[in-house]
Amino acid sequence: MSKPLKATVNCDMGEGFSLYTIGDDEGLMKTIHLANVACGFHASDFSVMNKTVALAKSNNVLVGAHPSLPDLQGFGRREMAIEPDELESCFIYQVGALDGFLKRYGLPMNHIKPHGSVYGQTARSIDLARAVVGVTKIFKSSAASPQGVAFMGLAGTAHQQATEELGVPFIAEWFADLDYNDEGKLLITKKHDPVPIEVVRQRVTNLLRLHKVSTVGGKLLDIGGNIAEVSICCHSDTPGAVEIAQAVKALVDESNKEAGYV
Repeated sequence: MSKPLKATVNCDMGEGFSLYTIGDDEGLMKTIHLANVACGFHASDFSVMNKTVALAKSNNVLVGAHPSLPDLQGFGRREMAIEPDELESCFIYQVGALDGFLKRYGLPMNHIKPHGSVYGQTARSIDLARAVVGVTKIFKSSAASPQGVAFMGLAGTAHQQATEELGVPFIAEWFADLDYNDEGKLLITKKHDPVPIEVVRQRVTNLLRLHKVSTVGGKLLDIGGNIAEVSICCHSDTPGAVEIAQAVKALVDESNKEAGYV
């Protein structure tokens, strides 16, 4: 049997707006390793972003930018026709906003992870992927690692190909609370349905122990990308998000310890 994948837990955070709150950021931040902080185009604003970065610092959580297509009404979960140069500028604008708050709190920029529909679009299109992966280099001086700001995305897709071409560190991501079809494609939905904890536990176990992705048709597919480490995402707007994150974190901690990663 293959050695278990080394793993971390990440979550999309700071997705409220003004007086409106989405997700239990305080509860989630106590459980995760990496926070993907919304940058204003699908959710968040200057006050929410400031509060989220401060919360991450107080919980020793690494922070990455979570830029989106400009779609507040659709929460960034509607596709848009956009050229690579436009998307590059769109991401620079958003990541730059978060970078200011990171500097305020003395924190580095750990990674960039696209949000919602643009995550899928950049996974499929190498031109769009190159555009957004290249943005990491603009913020290299803000990174903690001399290798620069990492890019988080789907293994075996244009995400990974673009990082390899451009020499950018890659964080392979897998989703505990979303479905994959029988071809192994992530099914991105506008609204997340509840997922039973036992289903989540089985999915995570299959991933860490077998290096397999569980599909809606009951198949187990290779994760792809020739990776040895993965970050598991739990969305803050999925019902029961804190309980899901806690269950995933427990499995990750157990697996990492058994494999000698900690």
